[in-house]
Amino acid sequence: MLEFEQKDGETDKVTMLRYYRVFHIDDVECIDPSKIPSGESHDHDFDPIASCEQLVEFWEDSPKIKLGCNKACYLPSLDKVEMPSPRTFYKDEEYYSVLFHELLHSTGHKSRLNRHEKFPNYDFGSKDYSQEEMVAEMGAAYLCGICGIENATIDNSAAYIQSWLKKLKSDSKMIVMAAVQAQRAVDYILTHQRKPGLPISSRLIPSEEEMLPY
Repeated sequence: MLEFEQKDGETDKVTMLRYYRVFHIDDVECIDPSKIPSGESHDHDFDPIASCEQLVEFWEDSPKIKLGCNKACYLPSLDKVEMPSPRTFYKDEEYYSVLFHELLHSTGHKSRLNRHEKFPNYDFGSKDYSQEEMVAEMGAAYLCGICGIENATIDNSAAYIQSWLKKLKSDSKMIVMAAVQAQRAVDYILTHQRKPGLPISSRLIPSEEEMLPY
């Protein structure tokens, strides 16, 4: 969106379209091979963290979770979380931080807190979208603290929250609202836990290509 000033002094916005030519690196000559990033995926021996696993597994009405996907996201229409393999994260704690973020999004589903009805505009960068992202990341930070992994995740969470707060022009009222919604979401997950020792139906759905050794 491009802002411009009208003759009467009022400010208006118009849509401006731009085109960019993008070339694949294989079509470009004379590039120093050392400057070309590796295309190999990171892989490490994933070691599940018990406190995090229990929090996810004992959540009685959690969404389905599918592992081995190309990206992390929550799909409201299917009430499903998609996650890359835990092995592709540089740290085990980072995997759980991202998983918690997507699970916090799912608390806004109409079958749970119905928060998404209050923030209906999910265009990327919109006020509602920014608010929901802050809710999810704040809630994820709370859960990381509860599970005792916050030391490895807090810096990334703080930077992520700050980036979305800038979208809202550092609106202090919005950050307070997001914190309240995040606390409600965390409380919802914590109060809908099965007691340890009871049978648990698995919600971790490995992809056909990968069965993780949990």
